[in-house]
Amino acid sequence: MNKQKRIEIFTRLQAQNPEPTTELNYTSDFELLIAVILSAQATDVGVNKATAKLYPVANTPEQIYALGEEGLKQYIKTIGLFNSKAKNVIATCKILIDEYDSRVPRERKQLEALPGVGRKTANVILNTAFGEPTIAVDTHIFRVSNRTGIAPGKNVNEVEKRLLRLVPEEFKVDAHHWLILLGRYTCIARKPRCGSCIIEDLCEYKKKTPV
Repeated sequence: MNKQKRIEIFTRLQAQNPEPTTELNYTSDFELLIAVILSAQATDVGVNKATAKLYPVANTPEQIYALGEEGLKQYIKTIGLFNSKAKNVIATCKILIDEYDSRVPRERKQLEALPGVGRKTANVILNTAFGEPTIAVDTHIFRVSNRTGIAPGKNVNEVEKRLLRLVPEEFKVDAHHWLILLGRYTCIARKPRCGSCIIEDLCEYKKKTPV
């Protein structure tokens, strides 16, 4: 795929959705951090249902830490892996309180040192909370990048590096959201909805479907 085609792809995605953002509900950097930790191997819809009950009761590091693991589990038990996530969230809250004045750090190294936060989660926080031009490669972005030819790679790290190199600079901050939404609703795993895709004519997928 050449540079001009990538520019056209992201120009169309931008025109369709000028201000994309995460589908996780949050009102602060901390709420976003907790929601992203909870979203591992879970749907945004499921996480939003849990945080809709949790955040009115506890939405600061101090308040969630005060719940303790068992108290927190009562709010997130509908989410997969809730036991380990409760442990990680409580541990993360303690670190934020003790080391960062209850604020979410904006350095990658500091974020990745928090329990339950890997490279993908750190990328989401850096991008969505702080506007950094990072791209968190999840299963949707991995699939879309390979299937369309935008940035093919054998693993998520390879795809991330290629996206950061190949996505035109003016689109880089929002590319993460556009690609996730494309993968979640149009370029779906089992049978992509090529016929209703705004970049169908630019995509290099060989087995296009009419729907």
